[in-house]
Amino acid sequence: MNEPVQNQNAPVTPQYPFVADDEIDLKELFMVLWAGKWVISAITALAGVIAVVVALIMPNIYTSSALLAPAESTSGMSSLMKQYGGLASLAGISLPGGGDSSKSGLAKELLKSRAFLSDFIRRRNILPDLMATKAWDASANAIEYDTELYDVKGNVWVRDVAPPKQAEPSMQEAYNAFTDILSVSEDKETAFVTVSIEHQSPYVAQQWVSWLVDDINQAVKDQDVAEAKRSIEYLKEQISNTSLAELQTMFFELIQSQTETIMLAEVRPEYVFKTIDPAVVPEEKSKPKRALICVLGTMLGGMLGVLIVLVRHYAFSEARSD
Repeated sequence: MNEPVQNQNAPVTPQYPFVADDEIDLKELFMVLWAGKWVISAITALAGVIAVVVALIMPNIYTSSALLAPAESTSGMSSLMKQYGGLASLAGISLPGGGDSSKSGLAKELLKSRAFLSDFIRRRNILPDLMATKAWDASANAIEYDTELYDVKGNVWVRDVAPPKQAEPSMQEAYNAFTDILSVSEDKETAFVTVSIEHQSPYVAQQWVSWLVDDINQAVKDQDVAEAKRSIEYLKEQISNTSLAELQTMFFELIQSQTETIMLAEVRPEYVFKTIDPAVVPEEKSKPKRALICVLGTMLGGMLGVLIVLVRHYAFSEARSD
């Protein structure tokens, strides 16, 4: 029995199963969306209304900023340490450190540290304004506090929280809340530092920025003065313990340098940062962007409406086909 001979030169038609089922019919898609236009419109309108309500409920936030420049160092301790360090080491004497080249960098990190900010919140007594502000009355320039959190008349915290938290916020909570509204940035080219605070009250924002600049200058100044005094005491001990004239001369020069540091620190209020542009009370809010919130909310509502219509249509189509 002869089997039919297949024509090997005949074109072979490729088989693509399910192509017809997988193709997207744009006309059908348009018809589905048109049929569900009322659902899409309703969801879009609802999302737009919700976005408008949310935007109107959100309080105005004001941002106040100060532009700072690193103050020039005037201490000669580092150069004297380099000059006499070898001589002191040959005599078996270890001199105290005197480097101050990274004073502004230290101050910038100190400005964001937990210890400094916790002490700042305590000394300035700003915990209620930080953790219990509900609104700001522009006409009276007064802060309205959330009565469920803080009792202004009794000056006590009344918030209901689960242990281990207490009614009065801890310094850990206060630190986290403060770092959320604090911004410290540095321009790498100019080394200028910008300190910013966000708050519902523009006057509070301006006041806190000014206080931060004053306190960070004072904190670094106090550290340097205390270190200089300890260095002077150490150097005086070394003078009494050595009979070499060269070493005694070196120690007296180092003492003079440290004394100059203390003197200049006492007469220079802007010790580590000079204020180039001080903080002012902002007249315009920085956020929220209400128009953007409304537009994005409406767009997301429209996308959600389209998705619901398509999912409902194709889910029902598969159910009917089964």
